[in-house]
Amino acid sequence: MYRFLLVLTISSTMGLQAWRTLFDNFSVNVVGLDGSHVGMIQSVREIPGFLALLVVFVMLIIKEHRISSLSIMTLGIGVAITGLFPSYFGLIGTTVIMSLGFHYYETTFQSLTLQYFDKKTSPIVFGQLRGIGAASNIAVCALIFILASCLSYTHIYLLIGGLILVVGTWSLTSNPTNRDLIPQRKRMILRSRYWLYYFLTFMAGARRQIFVAFAVFLLVKKFGFSVQEITVLFIINNVVNYFLSPLIGKAIVRFGERKVLSSEYFSLIFVFVAYALVETKLLVALLYILDHIFFNFSMAIRTFFQKIGNPSEIAPSMAVGFTINHIGAVVFPVMGGLLWMIDYRIPFIAGAILSLVSLVAVQFISGQVKRASEQGV
Repeated sequence: MYRFLLVLTISSTMGLQAWRTLFDNFSVNVVGLDGSHVGMIQSVREIPGFLALLVVFVMLIIKEHRISSLSIMTLGIGVAITGLFPSYFGLIGTTVIMSLGFHYYETTFQSLTLQYFDKKTSPIVFGQLRGIGAASNIAVCALIFILASCLSYTHIYLLIGGLILVVGTWSLTSNPTNRDLIPQRKRMILRSRYWLYYFLTFMAGARRQIFVAFAVFLLVKKFGFSVQEITVLFIINNVVNYFLSPLIGKAIVRFGERKVLSSEYFSLIFVFVAYALVETKLLVALLYILDHIFFNFSMAIRTFFQKIGNPSEIAPSMAVGFTINHIGAVVFPVMGGLLWMIDYRIPFIAGAILSLVSLVAVQFISGQVKRASEQGV
């Protein structure tokens, strides 16, 4: 299972990274979009994530690891055809296809990792795969940097998307399953004792979308970053995360989820405020790298659930959690895009407020874990 998830995670992260690296320059320089358009597209991009709970019903007819393979194939198709439809509505359509594949893979990836690896191992596995994903992102960023000077956006999208489609097709021939695992309940599950997991997941989705939708857009729109400069920034960012992600996984095991998430949200308060105030290219680039580093701490939310959740409810709970995560993700980019038109600083101030609320909420983690332990979970 580790090798299976490794190959598909590399493909998933490469596909999303290629799409994100090219998207802002493609949307601004080729399609001619403004902040409200980008906000709408980013919101539409999260609709498949909002519908991730439907994967529970798909599991009734397709095995979970097969859903992972089909999701990677869908992601590859979405990336490949992006450059073929250089219009506002064309981008909306290709974005939905790409996002459907990415989000359904992420849902099954989280579920399979928590099912196949125990509470002491899963943070390490999450960290390792994030680190390897960062390394694969470096490769795709380097490839885009080289190809950007000689190929069009259309050809770059086709090349990278086609490679991902091939990998997804290959993975359909693999069967990494273990019949001794606890069977997963194939229905939607909502439990009051999981409230903190649901709340942290929702807040993480809202906060993350402010970063995803507007951080790079700020770099391109306000500071004039070129596609090559954005690519270099992504490469630096992924080099840092290649080394740090495995360490974050080890830190979760050593210090616990509460301390790790507290350090994330405390730091992000200052990062978002700085986004609203920064006036230099070098500093805003540094903020982007810091923001992305702290995003990796969110793996602690999933390992927190593993400590309080019923082992037979991992798959449906990850699906429901993914949907909850994307409630804010669907709404906030549209709201943020409209607020951007008033003042670009407003979405980032909102991100600082969300981080403060999350910082308060994570202080309840220890009590939740203690109660679950007393109940024999």
